Amino acid sequence: MSQATAFLNKRIVPALTVLSENTYLSAIRAGMVSVVPLTIIGGLFIIVAFLPINGWDKIIAPYLQLLQVPVTATFGLLSVFVCFAIGYDLGKQFKQEAIVSATIATVVFLMIQLKLGAKPDDIAFSMDSLGSKGLFTAVLIALVCVRVQKFFTDKNIVIKLPENVPPVVYESFLSLSPLFFLVVVFWVIRFVLGVDIDHIVQTAFKPVVFALNTLPGILVYAFLVTLLWSVGINGDNAMDAIVAPIFLQYLAANVEAMTAGQPLPYVTAYGFFTAFVNVGGTGATIALALVMLNSKEPGYRKVSRLSLPTQIFQINEPIFFGFPIVLNPIFMVPYILNALILTASSFLLMQWGLIHKPFVNVPWTTPPIIGHYLVSGGDWRAAVWGAISIVIAMAIYYPFAKAAERQRLKAEAVGKAHE
Repeated sequence: MSQATAFLNKRIVPALTVLSENTYLSAIRAGMVSVVPLTIIGGLFIIVAFLPINGWDKIIAPYLQLLQVPVTATFGLLSVFVCFAIGYDLGKQFKQEAIVSATIATVVFLMIQLKLGAKPDDIAFSMDSLGSKGLFTAVLIALVCVRVQKFFTDKNIVIKLPENVPPVVYESFLSLSPLFFLVVVFWVIRFVLGVDIDHIVQTAFKPVVFALNTLPGILVYAFLVTLLWSVGINGDNAMDAIVAPIFLQYLAANVEAMTAGQPLPYVTAYGFFTAFVNVGGTGATIALALVMLNSKEPGYRKVSRLSLPTQIFQINEPIFFGFPIVLNPIFMVPYILNALILTASSFLLMQWGLIHKPFVNVPWTTPPIIGHYLVSGGDWRAAVWGAISIVIAMAIYYPFAKAAERQRLKAEAVGKAHE
C-alpha cells in the first residue's frame, strides 16, 4: 500500500466518515430525499404542459392553468414539506415522538412566513417563502426546533400526565413546553423585533447558492463527490445534505421560469448531476463496464458483465467495489477525471444553449440517454449528448483499464510460475 493510500485510510477517511454520518446532516438528507417524489409528480405535469411539439402550446392553452395546479401544490409548498420531513427524521433519531417533532417545526416555520397587512385582520402567508425560496429557512427551523425539544425533554422541562392516559395525549402534553417556548421566541424575533429571518438566512447562503451555478463551483462539487467515493464514502449522500436544498431551489426556479415563458436561469438544477454527470453511476462507470466487457482478465470480465445490468439503472456499487475503484489509484484517476470532464462539457453546452437546462425531475435510477431526454424536457439533443458522453467516458477509461488489465495478467502469470 502506498504512503498516500495509507494516509487517506488513517487520517482522511475516518474524518470524512464521521462527517457523512452526522445526525443533523443525515436528517437533512432524509428530508430532501422524501420530497423528491413530489418534484417528480410536479415534473410530469410540466412535461405535459410544455411538450416540445409544434403547435402543442395552442392545443394545451385551454388546460394550462389546470395543469399548473399540481405543480403549485408540489413546488409551491416545497419548504413546508422539507421542514416537516427533516423535523420528523431528526425527532426519530433523537428518540422523540417523531410526528410531534415534525409538527412543532412546521408550526414555527409557518408562523414566521406570515405577513402582517395594514388592517388588524390582514394576515397572509408569504407564498414565495413556502416554496423554494424558503428551503434554507425550513432546514434551519427544523433543526433548531427539534434540538430545543430534545433539550426540554432531557432537562425534564415538560408537562407529564399520568401514565395511564392514552399515549397520543401523553406525548402531545410533553410537547407543550418546547412548543410554547419556540412560538414565543420566534414570534418576538419575527414580529415584535421585526427581524426578517428569511432574508438573513438567504443572505448567509447566497455565496454558496451563487457558486454552485458557476463552472468552477460545480467542478469543485464534482471533484469532492468523486474524491469521497474514491476513499469508500458515498460522496453523493455525504454532499447531498449541503447541496440538495440549493439544487432543488434551482429546479423550482427553472420550473417557475418555464411556466412563465421565460429563459431558465439555472444550469445545475436538480437532475443536472444525476443525469448528465453520473452517467451509469457516479464517475460514469457504465463506460468502464463496457470497456472491460471482453477483458482478457477473467475477474474484470466477470465483474463488468455482472454489473452492467445494474449500471443501466445508475447503480454502480458492483463494479465500484468489485474491481475495485475505491483506494485504487489506477481507476481513481479516470473516475474523477470523467466527472470533471462531463460536468464541464455539459455545463458549457447548456450555457451556450445547445441543449436545454434541467427543469424536470426524474428518478435517479432512470437509464442514461432516457434520463438526459426527460430531464431536459424532451430535448433530443440532450439524448444524443448522453450517448456521446458514454463514448467520451469509455475513451478516458480505456488506457487506465488496459494498464490495470496488463498489471493483473502479469501478476497472475508470476503467481502461476511460482506454483
